[in-house]
Amino acid sequence: MIAPPKPRPEWTGARRIVVKIGSALLVDRATGRLRATWLNGMADDVAELVAAGKEVVLVSSGAIALGRHVMGLPKGPLELEQSQAAAAVGQISLASAYQDVFRARGLSVAQVLLTLGDTEERRRYLNARRTMDTLLAHKIIPVVNENDTVATAEIRYGDNDRLSARVASMMSADCLVLLSDIDGLYTAPPAKDPGATHIPEVRSITPEIEAMAGDPGSEFSKGGMRTKIEAAKIALGGGTSMVITTGETMHPLKAMSSGARCTWFLASSDPVSSRKRWISGQLEPAGHVHIDAGAEKALLSGKSLLPAGVKRLEGQFERGDAVIIRGPDGREIGRGLVAYSRGHADQIIGKKSADIAKVLGQPGRAELVHRDDMALSPG
Repeated sequence: MIAPPKPRPEWTGARRIVVKIGSALLVDRATGRLRATWLNGMADDVAELVAAGKEVVLVSSGAIALGRHVMGLPKGPLELEQSQAAAAVGQISLASAYQDVFRARGLSVAQVLLTLGDTEERRRYLNARRTMDTLLAHKIIPVVNENDTVATAEIRYGDNDRLSARVASMMSADCLVLLSDIDGLYTAPPAKDPGATHIPEVRSITPEIEAMAGDPGSEFSKGGMRTKIEAAKIALGGGTSMVITTGETMHPLKAMSSGARCTWFLASSDPVSSRKRWISGQLEPAGHVHIDAGAEKALLSGKSLLPAGVKRLEGQFERGDAVIIRGPDGREIGRGLVAYSRGHADQIIGKKSADIAKVLGQPGRAELVHRDDMALSPG
């Protein structure tokens, strides 16, 4: 008797998982209505992962597909303003559906609408990351979508494959799951080439791999294998392994745990290492933060940098900019993303975190540079 395939360690060992759900899975093509039975099965899978101690973020399409049905818009491509109007209508229904299915399982969800700038501009990136970190810390499942109602053609992701990869990278996710209408990458589009063979594992995105991607998807799904390969580039660059698997089954994530056929794109480093590398080597520092011996000791033990341990500042920086952290002897201790602009930082350095609200006249972050946004120098 042949033993069933085992799930991969990239799946069983993942602590933080981002799952992208496409419109074609959520919305019935013929009726334009939500596929409620499928969504309930998906909610069962997510609830099981959460019960096992996993953190799950959903990146969900479906708002435009639902909204165009309500508005009676014709089939085929929509004008930008039609898409935005449909999204405004459909987003309410979509959020309500997620709330209902997860509430029935004792879980809460939160709607997070993003535009391109929220993951590309460091200040907004930090806000979005901290917001979702806070939701996950409170056992709330973020349901992310592009803010189609306000995003113009110039500032759009354009598809949720790439959006989900940006979210996975931003959140330092261990695994990104792209639920598709196909069970992975093939040497050629299997619908057109009966001889196409399935590829179970990809370790780097080569020109040959890119050439295997077919045409974009249907009117319901803007993506296709081409956008999934682009998503893989983003995810792997952030240290997140990605998997393409079919979402056509009733319990697609449970099937993953049972070793369902899929294609894994394997990251060469973990998310934390990739993020630290990005901070330490790919961002131009805008200033310097000089700290005392006590703060240096705290940083080397894995703590965040608090205002109380800062002696002086150099440079003009805004919240989210990269800064160099220097010890009492002037030596570079590390680099990080600062949580305050220079003007506000000047007011709080040397003071206790509990006094920040009083000094600034408004609540603020306890850390000047959080440990998750910091890369210490080697040695």
